[in-house]
Amino acid sequence: MSDAIQKKILCIDDDRFLLDMYALKFTKAGYQVKTCDSTLTALKMIKEEGYQPDVITCDIVMPGMDGLSLVDVLRKENLASKAVIIMLTNQGTSDDVANAKKLNVDGYIVKATAIPSEVLAEVEKITASKKYNQ
Repeated sequence: MSDAIQKKILCIDDDRFLLDMYALKFTKAGYQVKTCDSTLTALKMIKEEGYQPDVITCDIVMPGMDGLSLVDVLRKENLASKAVIIMLTNQGTSDDVANAKKLNVDGYIVKATAIPSEVLAEVEKITASKKYNQ
């Protein structure tokens, strides 16, 4: 990665195997990675600990609060306002995508159709287009 400052990414998923796989992929690409297997833990990191990631990837189906509810809270409370938020989920129905779009997510990736290198490439593409549009 050519940026002098590492991009910080927060990956939220309740599947530890996937989290570890994405963490490895993003770390190798030069990101500073934090992972959370709970939306409530992620919210605490952002709200109480002041963690400000550049990118957030989040699954929809999560124990406790689902990923869309987390995005809703982040948007309503203006938390992590500079972060590019990307849903990274297996929920691929048009309703799921429409619900995410209503929350102004920056991207939507269906895990089942993308290997980790494709996820990385898509995250970088979405991040680049968001920066270009600001």
